[in-house]
This record gives sequence, C-alpha cells and structure tokens, in this order.
Amino acid sequence: MARSSIYSGLIVTGMLGLLIFSIIYFPEHYLMISFLFIGLTLIPFLLRFEMRKITGKELVLLAMLSAVAAVSRVPFAAFPSIQPTTFVIIVSALVLGAESGFMIGAMAALVSNLFLGQGPWTPWQMYSWGLIGFLAGILRNTWFMKHLWGKALFGLITGFAFGWIMNLWFIIGFLGEITFSSVFAYYATSFYFDLAHAVSNVFFILVFSSGWIKILQRFKRKYGLLAT
Repeated sequence: MARSSIYSGLIVTGMLGLLIFSIIYFPEHYLMISFLFIGLTLIPFLLRFEMRKITGKELVLLAMLSAVAAVSRVPFAAFPSIQPTTFVIIVSALVLGAESGFMIGAMAALVSNLFLGQGPWTPWQMYSWGLIGFLAGILRNTWFMKHLWGKALFGLITGFAFGWIMNLWFIIGFLGEITFSSVFAYYATSFYFDLAHAVSNVFFILVFSSGWIKILQRFKRKYGLLAT
C-alpha cells in the first residue's frame, strides 16, 4: 500500500470530520460549507496526480470512465438506488488504483448531477462514491478482492455504507432536533433504498465485473497507462 495513498485517505477522512463539525456548529452556512467541501476534497488527489505527471492519455481514460459512471446513473433515475455507477467506480479502482478510483467516483457524482440536479447533497455524494473507489483501490491486491465473492461482498457493504453516509447530510441539515429515535427512524426508512443499492451492486459485479476488469487491464497494459 503506497504511503501517499494512506496520507490521502487520512486527509479525506479528516476533512469529512471537519465538514460535519462545521455544519453542526455553523448550520446557517451549511450550503456554503458543503460546496467548499467539493474543492477541498479533491485537493490531495489533484496534488497526487500532479506529482505523478499524469499524461494526456491517462486523463482521457479517467474522464471517459467518469463519464460512463455518471451517464450510467441517468437511465436508472426512475428506480431509486438502482444504478451501475458504483460498479463502474469499483472495477475502475481495482485496475487503476486508489487515487484514480476516488477521482472517478467524485467526478461521476458531480457530472451526473448536472442532469439529475445539483444541491447540498452533491459534495456528500462526491465523498461517498470517491471513498468507495479509494477503498476498492486500496484493497485491490488483497486476497479478499482477488475473488469474485469478495468483490460482491465489497459491493454489498459499500451499497449500505453509501446510504448511511448520505443520510448524514439530511439529518444534519434538516432534522431540527437530533435524537437517537429520530436518527434511527430515518435510517430505518432508508433501509430498502440502501438494500436496493447493495443488491444492484452485487448483481452488476457478479455478471459484468470479470469482463470489465479484463478490458481495462488490457487497455492499461497496451498503452502503459497509470502504472502503480
């Protein structure tokens, strides 16, 4: 595991804590703080890419995968939480690495919301999908992720984790009095949406991940892109 990846992960985790702290104590500036988080979240990864001297071909590949992840969300807009975006982010990170996975996840949220609607939820989606890509890249060389069932289990867990993180923005921003019962009730309400996301992740991974990974690996080897 690269030391730079660990540092990037610590920075992003610390920034999420700072975001939550700021929103709790300065709720009147919730919207401004949330959108400020968009830029701040990307800084360590942009710096990492700058140090790696990413080539034009590599940027095109990342942009293409980000666009695929974003556009794949749009046709499923009528089916809440059922979309292949998370699958695209995971398989891309497994081949291209943690930083690439984070960038693809974050940009997928930002770009797809150009069609589905931007709002204070956008930075939280960028963080959630970016973190999923980052974790998939960090774990890609473990025995766990070498197996199809491991990838499917990762998709199942991250499907729920995405929903749990996204619930925070609503709870902090809109629940007047935050109590255990109100938080529990909201998480219970979102359970079926989180379950739909998790199950759809498992389906796409089981059916399509092997083919996608082979294609991306062949493309990466052929053009010598994003060597890690």
